[in-house]
Amino acid sequence: MSRIAYVNGRYVPHADAAVHVEDRGYQFADGVYEVVLVYDGAMVDELPHLDRLDRSLGELRIAQPMTRPALRSVMRELLRRNRIRTGLIYMQVTRGVARRDHPFPKNAEPALVMTAKRIALPAAAAIENGVKVISIRDIRWERCDIKTVALLPNVLGKQQAREAGAHEAWQVDDAGCVTEGTSTNAWIVTKDGELITRSANQSILNGITRLSLLRLAEQEGLRFVERSFTLEEAKQAREAFISSATAFVTPVTQIDDAVIGNGKAGSVGLGLRRAYLDYAAGAGRTA
Repeated sequence: MSRIAYVNGRYVPHADAAVHVEDRGYQFADGVYEVVLVYDGAMVDELPHLDRLDRSLGELRIAQPMTRPALRSVMRELLRRNRIRTGLIYMQVTRGVARRDHPFPKNAEPALVMTAKRIALPAAAAIENGVKVISIRDIRWERCDIKTVALLPNVLGKQQAREAGAHEAWQVDDAGCVTEGTSTNAWIVTKDGELITRSANQSILNGITRLSLLRLAEQEGLRFVERSFTLEEAKQAREAFISSATAFVTPVTQIDDAVIGNGKAGSVGLGLRRAYLDYAAGAGRTA
């Protein structure tokens, strides 16, 4: 079965999906996006993702492309047409098509594109072995809290990680503190067993999975705090892991040349991964 995309009011074959050359998302990266996990046939944290989409649109002063009930209807129809059981739904809203000029156009209509795809979950052995991350300088703009499509620094960082044989790159600010990964939030567990992740401000994207994990950590009785941590503190940590709608909770067992813990996934990260998958199969679902 060929994949189906949604483009500005029409369901079209994925191979034929296209936007106008003067769409401001293409010309200026003038748009935002969201990625929602689909797990065992249902969307996970759908409403928080849509809340964040609303916030991103508001911060860039882009109008809503449609009402929320209509948007949710399109999401479900796209999943149905693509027969997605476990996968991702991607939505992108731009300011629309207009003559290329930097100021906001007066009459452009916001453009909405949506795609869906299947994903395969990693094998248990891959999770147990964890992944490597490298550290890079954070060169992004000062509004990382907006989920904008302007991702060139993230692309360059992810490519640098791949060329270094790593899964992810952790971005480090001028104070030597880890902000986040190029597409994930960053976490460590100290030698005292305290779970640490950077507080949500304009320096990071407040991940929806991150927020769910904080709630789950509280339910599991884990000690945690939201604060900055240095790259050196991370390298000395007992555990480290990354989180996102696609990574769930993925243990990090090496940062640059430093092996974390015993070089295998730790109990806190594995426990949170199990808790998150239970959440995705239960309380986090929307039909």
